[in-house]
Amino acid sequence: MKPSETNHCKPNKKDALGASAKQKGGTALSFTQKIQNKAPAIFTCLLLLAILVGLDQWTKWAIVKNIPLDGTLVVVPGFFELTYVRNYGAAFSSFAGIGMWFFYILTIGAIVVMVYAFFKTKDSKMEFALALILAGAIGNLIDRLFFGYVRDFFRFYIFGAPFAVFNIADVCITLGFILLLFVMLYDDWKERKAAQNG
Repeated sequence: MKPSETNHCKPNKKDALGASAKQKGGTALSFTQKIQNKAPAIFTCLLLLAILVGLDQWTKWAIVKNIPLDGTLVVVPGFFELTYVRNYGAAFSSFAGIGMWFFYILTIGAIVVMVYAFFKTKDSKMEFALALILAGAIGNLIDRLFFGYVRDFFRFYIFGAPFAVFNIADVCITLGFILLLFVMLYDDWKERKAAQNG
């Protein structure tokens, strides 16, 4: 083999580095493009978060200012009342007594998962559901970080029996999970129907 042929066969380090840089640049461009494409959804989500978290915190503040701890304001006798209680557990006063660090880790983990899912999905209904859950999780996390408990105040009576006291954040989480489940079931039904028709 001629020397020139041998040199031609050797991998060129500069070319390899250039190809690697192009690959990285392409990946970065792809990520940037994804963010740009997602910008309207991100803006809508942030706006929704600001409104819902703000409403959650304002209603909690208003209740604390106007109703004493364990006090009650009857709105509809035998059906609906406002009562200020401190919740040391999860939503609807569940898992009380486990410890605040458990809820910190659980909530932050849930927020990370929700944000990841938000950026992965292209379904606007799924984005809305995830935004609702995020708003509720953030609203109650703020309470836990600043007070060590969650301020609850909505109380309903179902057939005369009192339901667990809850707040706006709990409503957001519940509605978000219901919508999320509905979207997942609907998408699954569409896939099965498409498979049958195909």
